[in-house]
Amino acid sequence: MTLSILDLAPIVSGGTAGDALRNTIDLARRAEEYGYRRYWLAEHHFAPGVASSAPAVLIALVAAATSRIRVGSGAVQLGHQTPLSVVEQFGLIDALHPGRIDLGIGRSGQRRAEFAQASWEPRPARVVDGLLIPPPFDFSQLAKHPHLAHYATLLQQPGAQTPDFADQIDDVLAFLKGTHEARAVPGEGADVEVWILGSSGGQSAQVAGERGLPFAANYHVSPSNVLEAVEAYREAFKPSDALAAPYVVVSADAVVAEDEAKARELAKGYGLWVRSIRTGAGAMQYPTGEEAEAHVWTDADRELVKDRLDTQFVGSPEQVAERLRVLRRVTGADELLVTTITHDHHDRVRSYELLAEAWKRP
Repeated sequence: MTLSILDLAPIVSGGTAGDALRNTIDLARRAEEYGYRRYWLAEHHFAPGVASSAPAVLIALVAAATSRIRVGSGAVQLGHQTPLSVVEQFGLIDALHPGRIDLGIGRSGQRRAEFAQASWEPRPARVVDGLLIPPPFDFSQLAKHPHLAHYATLLQQPGAQTPDFADQIDDVLAFLKGTHEARAVPGEGADVEVWILGSSGGQSAQVAGERGLPFAANYHVSPSNVLEAVEAYREAFKPSDALAAPYVVVSADAVVAEDEAKARELAKGYGLWVRSIRTGAGAMQYPTGEEAEAHVWTDADRELVKDRLDTQFVGSPEQVAERLRVLRRVTGADELLVTTITHDHHDRVRSYELLAEAWKRP
C-alpha cells in the first residue's frame, strides 16, 4: 500500500506520556495489520502534548512490538546530534531489526536562524488541479520567539556549532558505508534507508536530490511550499546506489470517521492545538472538542492556523481518500504519509482503519 503513518505520540488532556507511548505501540501494531507501509515517529522537544522527544528510543520499542512494517524517524533533527551518534543509534536498532529501519533526517538550528532573518512575502491562495495551495505562513516571528532561542541552547552543548547540513549528510552516508575515517559500530554496513525531510525547495530538497536519496515533503506543516519542494528535489536528483529515480513521499493531516459530521466533531481540537505550536508555547496536550470550543478565538488566532485548517483532510473514508488521491496526483508523490490526532485513541485507530479500507478500494 502507498500509505504510511507519521506519529507524534500525542499526549491528550487528562492523559500521561505513558498513555501516549502505549497508544503509539498499539497503533503501530494496528497499522501493520491494516497494511500501512511505514510507521514514522517525529522528534519534538519542550512540548507538553508530545511524547516523541527521542525517536530512536521509540523506534526501537515500536520495531520490537511489530514484525513487518518499516519503522523510522520523521525526522531526526540533525542539528541536535552528531552524525556519528545518529548512525550508532540507528545501527543498533537495525542490528536487531535488519532491513526494516528508515533514518529520516531533517534540518534544524540552521533553519531557525534562516527563518528569523528571512523576509516574508505574502502570496494569495491558489488551487492547482484541485489541490489547495494556501498563502505561506510567516515563520519568521515564531523563529524569533525568546523561548525558542533559549530552548535551542538546551539542545546543544555550550558553544557547539551545527555544521553545514550537506556535510552532515555526507558523514552519515560515509559512516553507514564504512568509508569514513572513523568507524561507527554498530552502524557500519547497516541496512538502513536514509531519507531527507523538507518543507521547502531549499537545502534539504537540494541535498536529497544531489545525493540520490528519497525525499519527504511536508504538506501538513508547510502546505504552501509543497510543490516547490518536490520540484526542486526532482530537478536536483542524480541517480545513486540507493535510487535510480526520484522517490517522493508527501505528508498530510487527516481525520476519518464513518461520516463527515462525526469526523468534524473529532477534529475540533486541531485548531487550538496548532495555535499552541505557532504561538511558541509548544504543542499543548491535545484538547477535547469541548475544551477547544471554550477558547475565545480572535481574528489573529484564526489567521494563525487558517492554512493548517484549510488543508486538513476531514471527512468520510471516501471523501478523505479522494482528497488524498488529488494530493498524490498533483505532487506526483509515490507515497503519502498520513498523520492523525484525535483526543480518543480508539477514534484515531478507527480513522486509520477506515482510511486503509477506502484506499484499497478501486
